[in-house]
Amino acid sequence: MASDCTVAIDNGFINLRVGAIIRKNGKFLMVGNQKDDYLYSVGGRIKFGETAEEAIVREVYEETGRKLEIDRLGFIHENFFYGDYGRANDKLIYEVSYFFYMKTPEDFEPVCESFTDDKSKENLIWVDDKSEITYFPEFFREELKNPVDGVKHIVTDNRKND
Repeated sequence: MASDCTVAIDNGFINLRVGAIIRKNGKFLMVGNQKDDYLYSVGGRIKFGETAEEAIVREVYEETGRKLEIDRLGFIHENFFYGDYGRANDKLIYEVSYFFYMKTPEDFEPVCESFTDDKSKENLIWVDDKSEITYFPEFFREELKNPVDGVKHIVTDNRKND
C-alpha cells in the first residue's frame, strides 16, 4: 500500500489531507475516538499516487462502510498547528486539506470500523453548528450554516509566536 502524503521537514511535517462534508437532516457527520476530547472530519491523508478525489472516496468508505459519490469541492484549508501525539507531538504541522461535499443517499446509515494511527477506536457522531463539543475544522461551525457555490480558501494559523 502506498504511504500517506506526510513529509518530515525541518522540525515539523507537511500533510496532504482530504475531508468529507456529509450532511443529513440538518446535521453533518464527524468522527471521534476513545482518546481525544474533540471531533474531526471524516477523511484522512492522501496516499502517494492518489488524487484528492480518489482519497476522499476511499476514506469515506473506510470510515463509514459506504461508498459515496462526490458532489463538489467546497474548501481548501491551509492549517498550521502543533501535533498532539506520537512523533508529531509538539511539532509544527502544515496541513493542506481538500474538503468535499458528498452526495448523501436517503438510506445512508454509516457504520464505523476504523481506528486512529495510534489504534484508538473511532466512532461517528452527527453534529450541527449548535453542538457544544469542540470539532475541527472549526470553520465548519459557521461555513456549513449557509453553504455557497464555489470553493473557499481558508487559512488557520495556530503557530506559537517564537
